[in-house]
Amino acid sequence: MEFFKISHFVLHSRKHTGLEITRHQGDWISQTFQMCERLLPHPAKLANQLLFQIPPDRQAMLIERYYAFDDSFVREVLGKKLSKGTKKDLDDVSIKTGITLKSCRRQFDNFKRVFKVVEELKGPLVENIRQHFLLPDQLARDYAAIVFFANNRFETGKKKLLYLTFQDFAFCGGQLINNWTVGAVDNMMEDMDVDLDKEFLQDLKDLKILITDKDLLDQHKSLVCTALRGKTNVFNEMEANFKNLSRGLVNIAAKLINAKDVRDFFIDLVEKFIEPCRSDKWTSIDVNLYLTHYTNSAHILDTFKYHAVWTRYMGVIKSCILRMYHD
Repeated sequence: MEFFKISHFVLHSRKHTGLEITRHQGDWISQTFQMCERLLPHPAKLANQLLFQIPPDRQAMLIERYYAFDDSFVREVLGKKLSKGTKKDLDDVSIKTGITLKSCRRQFDNFKRVFKVVEELKGPLVENIRQHFLLPDQLARDYAAIVFFANNRFETGKKKLLYLTFQDFAFCGGQLINNWTVGAVDNMMEDMDVDLDKEFLQDLKDLKILITDKDLLDQHKSLVCTALRGKTNVFNEMEANFKNLSRGLVNIAAKLINAKDVRDFFIDLVEKFIEPCRSDKWTSIDVNLYLTHYTNSAHILDTFKYHAVWTRYMGVIKSCILRMYHD
């Protein structure tokens, strides 16, 4: 494993923490990194060793720099299996991103190491990463997203998804972890924040009544359009496309019980909802307004009774779409 010029860590420190490093600190980090090479993959060992007298704040700085990563690199491997096959492709990733091969390997090995450690642990994913790797909160949350995407193999590399940044996906990953995993309802389960709640995914099939029952579909459209009339410049488009958009969102829900459809979750959101709205020139404000009334109006429908499942589903869908909808 290599060590990096201090400029590399200055770059990461500014990106992840906003910290500035003096030349004296830079020389100290470079020298100490070389001495602590074998300890940094296991931060707890660094904290407990007696060979080097390193102040706690300097230990934290070293660990954070070591586990920092390039957004452009993680964007290339996000959702892929952290296996030898993926590692063999790092030559191409290095050429594409302009990041050195050694740096790509370090970052990949860090992702894989964190994944292997936390997949065996019970408890909240972010907290497990923070405690076992001594990472600051935001970096731990980023690693949680990387682990979550690798575990569920979400597709992120299709052409239609290339406009999305790692932070877009990390935000959405956090929404899914906090609301759709087993840990969202039972914090004593194993793999609680890594695996989606299969019982919830099964219950999502009940939502199909919103599009298969013609009367319910018409009622839903009427309630939403009444609430939207006069509040947006794209009302006509919203009214004309209501049924297609509703079918798109509900069908995404109904198919999530299948692993392949989980992998296609983000591409489905883009194709079934985001692209049609973009083509009609909806703004983010329009999307927020529409999804708010679309969600709330379902609770008023006389014969609709799956309120808890609907709320749990649409809360995440709305948050993800708004994050992914780049005007």
